[in-house]
Amino acid sequence: MQNLRNVLARLQALRGKFEGLLASARKKAVRAPEHRPTGLRELSGFGANPGDLRMFAYVPERLPPNAPLVVALHGCTQTAEEYDRGTGWSSLANRFGFAVVYPQQQPSKNPKNCFSWFLPGDIARGQGEALSIKEMVAHAITTFASDRGKIFVTGLSAGGAMASVMLATYPEVFAGGAIIAGLPYGCARNVQQAFEAMFAQRADAAQALGDRVRSASGYRGPWPKISVWHGTSDPIVKPSNCEAVIRQWVDVHGLSNNPSYQEVIGSHTRRVWTDAKGEALIEAFSINGMAHGVPLGSAPGEERCGTPGAFFLDAGISSTHRIARFWRLHESLVETSRAAALASAPSEIPADAFASMEAPLEPSPAEVAERQTQYPLDPNAVIAEAFKAAGLPVPLTAPSGATPRVDPAPIIAAAMKAAGLARS
Repeated sequence: MQNLRNVLARLQALRGKFEGLLASARKKAVRAPEHRPTGLRELSGFGANPGDLRMFAYVPERLPPNAPLVVALHGCTQTAEEYDRGTGWSSLANRFGFAVVYPQQQPSKNPKNCFSWFLPGDIARGQGEALSIKEMVAHAITTFASDRGKIFVTGLSAGGAMASVMLATYPEVFAGGAIIAGLPYGCARNVQQAFEAMFAQRADAAQALGDRVRSASGYRGPWPKISVWHGTSDPIVKPSNCEAVIRQWVDVHGLSNNPSYQEVIGSHTRRVWTDAKGEALIEAFSINGMAHGVPLGSAPGEERCGTPGAFFLDAGISSTHRIARFWRLHESLVETSRAAALASAPSEIPADAFASMEAPLEPSPAEVAERQTQYPLDPNAVIAEAFKAAGLPVPLTAPSGATPRVDPAPIIAAAMKAAGLARS
């Protein structure tokens, strides 16, 4: 009985610390602008929903087929709309051309609106919240005609830990993930362990961490590429969890413990692990002096995205933009635009395509004088001889004694005729 009382007292103390830190962070936060509509819409009937989650989505007005899909998971005390407003994912979706799915927890299941990243029934493949989110992805792929090879997941705090869950339990679904102020998969199995994982320094072995991911699905690769972000002054989820996430995925990918290279961006540090071909598979940002939240950029030269507020912190670096580029979402827009241009190009040359070439503009006296100096030979005669030597129909040349000048119409017409593209 005494042991039970001690356990309950310990749990109560951890819960009190957690709720106090959340309240303090919200109190200190920059006041966000008045709420404005985000354009999210709720979708129902998306499939099995054992986790009892809600599904929201943002889709640009002109979403191209085979566009990427991003799953964005909010943190504790947040909603899908608040997370979209803070991170700016929908504004980036408009710019790069992709859809975003926002799963949302229900207060009836968790009073702080946290995803259940620590409960065995919600973090196993085919069960609970993990299955609900996977069903949302499947529904979105069908509804929005998304590219199955370009599905990504990201999240903050409990949402970041839930992103770890999705990457571990359904690695074949996701091409990449981003874990912001989150925790490694499998580090807790109940509420008390979850609090202890958040607040205590941890040093789990890399292989043990990697084994948790490998045993979650039986999948053996290729594995998603991972972006990890964490503030060095985070009091809610200790930065040691960032290192544990890195060790987990370095082991899963079979990479060296040491990064391939490191760079300093302002006062922040980015480490990168690459494969044998030099492709970045894991990146990790340590955001100097930042507390618990999503890093936003507003410094000169740094792309702006999102709105500062509670757990959305101006750090001079835009995590949303950089994650999108790490996943190469910006390249999808280029590919889509290029394909659209090719599709809209005419397949045949119109019959009057050369009409404007039939009467070339007469040069001015100054142009005639300049050309006489530049071209002592008649260029039309030279071109005619070149066509003749190549066995092509000879374009008409200027009359004998006329001012030497290049007449483009007959030259182009002869070339197009030889290629079978012009009328006889």
